[in-house]
Amino acid sequence: MKTLEDLLQGSYEPPCLSLYQPTHRSHPENAQDPIRFRNLVKQLEASLGARHPRDDAAALLAPFYALAADERFWNRSLESLAAFAARGVFRIYRLQRPVGERAIVADTFHVKPLLRILQSAERFQVLALSRGGARLFEGDRDVLDEIELDPAVPRIVEEAIGDERKQAHSSVWTYRAGASGPGAGAGVHHGQGGEKDVEMERDTSKFFRALDRAILEQHSRPSGLPLVLAALAENQARFRAFSHNPFLLADGIDCDPQSLSADELRRRAWRVLEPHYLARLSGLVEMFGAARAKELGTDDLDELTESASAGRVATLLLEAEHEDAGTDERIDDLGEAALRNGGQVIVVPAARMPTRSGAAAIYRY
Repeated sequence: MKTLEDLLQGSYEPPCLSLYQPTHRSHPENAQDPIRFRNLVKQLEASLGARHPRDDAAALLAPFYALAADERFWNRSLESLAAFAARGVFRIYRLQRPVGERAIVADTFHVKPLLRILQSAERFQVLALSRGGARLFEGDRDVLDEIELDPAVPRIVEEAIGDERKQAHSSVWTYRAGASGPGAGAGVHHGQGGEKDVEMERDTSKFFRALDRAILEQHSRPSGLPLVLAALAENQARFRAFSHNPFLLADGIDCDPQSLSADELRRRAWRVLEPHYLARLSGLVEMFGAARAKELGTDDLDELTESASAGRVATLLLEAEHEDAGTDERIDDLGEAALRNGGQVIVVPAARMPTRSGAAAIYRY
């Protein structure tokens, strides 16, 4: 999973292409989404021709046209998407919140529409383990969707399990090679006692160790999101015994996640996460108060504009929505500048903000 920081801190040679589009989750509404996408790509093509006539537009636009023709991609849409391209890079984000249509060619990527979505303090992931497989979800208090596992996840698991994964009778958790997306993961098989139980326990241990490492490396660490485990109590204990994932919360959802609807899974995950979320925000507010008392923090937007550009901001709290549209735009500029210079940006609800300006920064020095 690629993060917003990757786009802002990477060294990408211009031109940089940014495309945003509302999408639809189901048929027949989603049938028009690829058509609208192609129209936006044509806008990018026209802008490229006008602003960068000597650049190889075909190479930059090729991944966009390939995506437009990918039926599987358009059958798994959320509320909107964002796509970015430059020489040697093409990134796609499926978004759980709506965005307006935009097709921009510039010297840097246009990421401000992503700030309020990807930097929200309410976001989390859920790892659901059941007889149906190992599945990963991502969302917040209002929405939760299954996300596609990074291709490295099955590779890591398959390498760890080896030939045992091909023997259904000897493996409790067997990764289904080549599977991805909904339902991909590990299937449970029941042994017949004795030696087979020992083999099953060994293979379960292998699977849990490998899955934990793969989720940490490919999802938890890149996203930085807290992880809620949903599994039967016996598998909660077994998985946690092997886990080295610092993002895994101590509390989980003790049931078979297959027995829950997506909405119920979201509600139960938020009940687990909410105390951690509130404690985190409380800690950040206290840190800001202490920093401001030592003149190492501010909520003054004029001062922040200079400090964020200079790389002084270590942590920046942004109000999710400000009542003044002009201030909202300015706050987004601050967030982008802070991220571009290695700062941490956290979007929080207005009720939890320690200031009235819409921003609160803790300085590095």
